[in-house]
Amino acid sequence: MQLHADELRPRLEPLFVANFDKFGELGAAISVWQDGKPILDLYGGYCDARCEQPWTKDTLVLIWSATKGLGSACLLHVLQEHKIDIEQRVGEFWPEFSQAGKEEITLAELLSHQAGLAALDRNVYLFDYDAVIAALEKQEPNWPPGSAHGYHARTFGFLLDELVKRLSGARIAEYWRKVFAEPLCLDLWIGLPENENARVATMYAPKASETPEPRQFFLDVTTRGTFAHKTFTSPHGLNAVSELNKPENRAQSFISFGGVGSANSLAKFYAMLANTGRIEDRQFFSERTLSWMGTTLADGMDRVFEIPTAFSAGFMKDPEKSWRRRFGISSSSFGHPGAGGSNGFADPENKIGFAYVMNQMAQSVLPNEKSLRLVDAIYSRL
Repeated sequence: MQLHADELRPRLEPLFVANFDKFGELGAAISVWQDGKPILDLYGGYCDARCEQPWTKDTLVLIWSATKGLGSACLLHVLQEHKIDIEQRVGEFWPEFSQAGKEEITLAELLSHQAGLAALDRNVYLFDYDAVIAALEKQEPNWPPGSAHGYHARTFGFLLDELVKRLSGARIAEYWRKVFAEPLCLDLWIGLPENENARVATMYAPKASETPEPRQFFLDVTTRGTFAHKTFTSPHGLNAVSELNKPENRAQSFISFGGVGSANSLAKFYAMLANTGRIEDRQFFSERTLSWMGTTLADGMDRVFEIPTAFSAGFMKDPEKSWRRRFGISSSSFGHPGAGGSNGFADPENKIGFAYVMNQMAQSVLPNEKSLRLVDAIYSRL
């Protein structure tokens, strides 16, 4: 399947425009790459509700949980560099982790949300890194590790960050810039520098909806005492969307949800992963590491989302029994969405990298129709 801008644009542009006219988008961008090269970039709308700052190709925006894909790539790269297999136990590299029933948890289980550390029993603050790490070390698993999976909404980034720090000596924000962002000239940050704030789009919370999906999850996540609510509020802090519009909070390196960047850069990152781990004459990943990204490790009912989900080593996959594919048509595809509608993925079979970002959030934790219609259109000629 070979993509060409002159035939792809007429398919995607009307759908992209309709996102504003019919589906309430404020500002958004899409980027499609193939064979490690850009094919098409579309962008439009505004960075602010007053419609005073037009969205441009260089506009940056919060990508929420799509940041988890960047963090996972950093940990996998560190494992590759140190020749560590994902079937090795976490405690081999983080001894304090091996307590309270976590002694046998493998890197593969941790990366695929099977570790049972989605919610913390201890009340710790998101900004207190050391306290969160200590709480994770003492935490008993929410379920027997490896017996089920459930989305680690907030804790996942801390688990990745601590492992990268122990193995490489650097936190993920620094490792990301040094190994990926700077060599590839990516406008994609985990911890945004102050001088970049002028081109960041303001993020807006979802508007009221009668039928957010998945329905039961959204009911539970807003109900105190439920497991979903506990998962999305531990560690606590920054639970209001507006808080992430403050420069001092954008500057924090929250691996679970704090990434800020452009659609073009997010798509370029996935284009590298889709292109055998190579781009611009640089090889970043081995075939073995890429197979960890593309191989499903957990599939079935998600303990947090309460719908079927699937995960590879650090990335989301389409479940085997999914009625709606979120990452293209290839079974080898993998990626990671962000709350409200952002989406990024790699399709190694067709060597496609894709990203969609926006600033008017929808009530969705998984990719919604605004991006999925565009994904469908990319593959419509097959």
